Amino acid sequence: MTSDQLRQALRELNGERDLTVVFAEVPSPVPGLANLEVKRAMLIPDEADHLVKVTDGQSVYVLDAPRVAWVRIGLGKTVK
Repeated sequence: MTSDQLRQALRELNGERDLTVVFAEVPSPVPGLANLEVKRAMLIPDEADHLVKVTDGQSVYVLDAPRVAWVRIGLGKTVK
């Protein structure tokens, strides 16, 4: 996956949805997989460095697009 493709996939992050990212080929307790969970994630607009970044308002997470195996984006608020 390219950075542009990942940014496109994450464009719906608006601070109301949770994000889970699973990375391939990253050392972890489960060989070959590692994951990152970001509560109430927001995609940071493209900056001069062109890195894909998300935030929860307290931290900024830089995502290595070629290592992303899959992402899960929560649906956000429940519609009643």
